[in-house]
Amino acid sequence: MNHLTNLVQFPGLGLSFELSRVAFSIGDMDIYWYGVCIAFGLCLALVFAFRRCTEFGIDADSMVDVILIGVVLGIISARAYYVAMAPFKYESIWEMIAIRDGGLAIYGGIIGGFLFGGLACKWRGVPVLPMFDLTAMGFLLGQGCGRWGNFFNQEAFGCNTTLPWGMYSEATRAYLMSSTVTVPKGVVIDPNLPVHPTFLYESIWCFVGLFLLVRYLKKRRFAGDIALRYLIWYGAGRFWIEALRTDSLLLVPSIGLRVSQLVAGVAVVGGVIAEILLTRKFRDKP
Repeated sequence: MNHLTNLVQFPGLGLSFELSRVAFSIGDMDIYWYGVCIAFGLCLALVFAFRRCTEFGIDADSMVDVILIGVVLGIISARAYYVAMAPFKYESIWEMIAIRDGGLAIYGGIIGGFLFGGLACKWRGVPVLPMFDLTAMGFLLGQGCGRWGNFFNQEAFGCNTTLPWGMYSEATRAYLMSSTVTVPKGVVIDPNLPVHPTFLYESIWCFVGLFLLVRYLKKRRFAGDIALRYLIWYGAGRFWIEALRTDSLLLVPSIGLRVSQLVAGVAVVGGVIAEILLTRKFRDKP
């Protein structure tokens, strides 16, 4: 089966790639790279969780049910959050639930994963906070891989840049010429120039965060310490990366503040306050 390809260029690096959104086909059904990247990240996160669960006092068999519930309802929450941010974009309920057409918001997945996963922990007798710590590192691994789905789709990129790794394609040009671009007042966008590959920034940020948290494991002060540091790390990175993007819902157009930045800011501030208070509380305890 023939599929349309998209020429993606990095002029400053002298690189170019012919990309297709479709990884392969099974009969008449196309399997997209977006889904493959998410599935790959999920599989790596599962392997990581099962290899590390005993360090957190978590029974692997009980954890299976928690992961299953957290993953399924996390994906549903990610879609619900995405649709909620653009409710008038869809003409029917079927379009709203058509996940194969793209559209998953990571914040919705994080909230849903922690919320429903936490409830599943209560049901299966799994310690909640240690499970949250393990989940946080799994999130970073999954997010780092999943962001590459945006590369194959040529979406979730930033505004123009003169940096050597600036990216250009007909897909970025077409989107920047549309009326759906969201940038702060006074920012000029040229569709014919390279843009920030923000998917790459976030992927690198997640992998670096995972590395740092793994190095910190033996130093953690209390159950939930890793989860809080995840919120702080990811929130801080998402805040500045989001400022570069051209597809985010603007909350305050005059200053360029986006909804996702507000959520990221709340995560960072809340995480820092909780980390300080709990570190003091458990300072003299093993």
